[in-house]
Amino acid sequence: MDTVRTEQVEDGIVTVTLDRPDRLNAMNHELVADLHAVLDELSTDRDCRVIVLTGAGRGFCAGLDLQGAGEPPHAEGVGAAPARMTSQQHIAGLVPRLRSLRQPVIAAVNGPAAGGGLALALASDVRIAAPSATFNVAFVRIGLSGCDIGVSYLLPRLIGASAAFEMLLTGRLVDAEEAQRMGLVARVVPDEAQLLDAALDTARQIRANSPFGLWMTKEVMWSNLEVSSLQAAIDLENRTQILTTFTDDQGEAVQAWLEKRAPEYRYG
Repeated sequence: MDTVRTEQVEDGIVTVTLDRPDRLNAMNHELVADLHAVLDELSTDRDCRVIVLTGAGRGFCAGLDLQGAGEPPHAEGVGAAPARMTSQQHIAGLVPRLRSLRQPVIAAVNGPAAGGGLALALASDVRIAAPSATFNVAFVRIGLSGCDIGVSYLLPRLIGASAAFEMLLTGRLVDAEEAQRMGLVARVVPDEAQLLDAALDTARQIRANSPFGLWMTKEVMWSNLEVSSLQAAIDLENRTQILTTFTDDQGEAVQAWLEKRAPEYRYG
């Protein structure tokens, strides 16, 4: 991949790095296609237990590359409206793709996470920020709606409707400390150089749990952000919890606890 790098940094932990540092990792359709391809590949990789998503250089992702995003796949020879819709869907499809992954995704946010970059951070399961991190809804600042790429759905669920309205309507920059206060990020590391180490530390804590249990936890959490009632949420939890009791991993967890050792999990 020319615009996205992957590396298995430890057993079960893979970093995915957006790699257009000269453009603050702004999205063009090549980067979007490369990221889709990487996520598709990792989705079936049973050796990958946790993904850390970050950006090369001074930025996480500065949103759409306004100097030219290139042509999206399969948009040749069609009119303006179908071509633009194809482009929109190509980019926006990254959000449900991140959500549908079995592996938890940790966004290690360095520098700007603007527009589409904000959407990638919001679609991740955990967000950790460097002191340089900034977040903003860039779309509204360039004559477009602030509601784009799933942001109008995800943002109010993470920080509440009132704070989300203010970010969506102003497009202002939110720094790392404010992002932590409003619940947009889980924590801010003291120093820029500590960002990846902090993300890997969280990844190790996640990796210590069973892969099927993590998969079901992620799936139920996202689904229960959408359900209409407490009872519907509990019903889904109940069925999923009983499902996990039939796995070998659950038996291994109990046996390891009895034997006072670390469990050895697999997809069982």
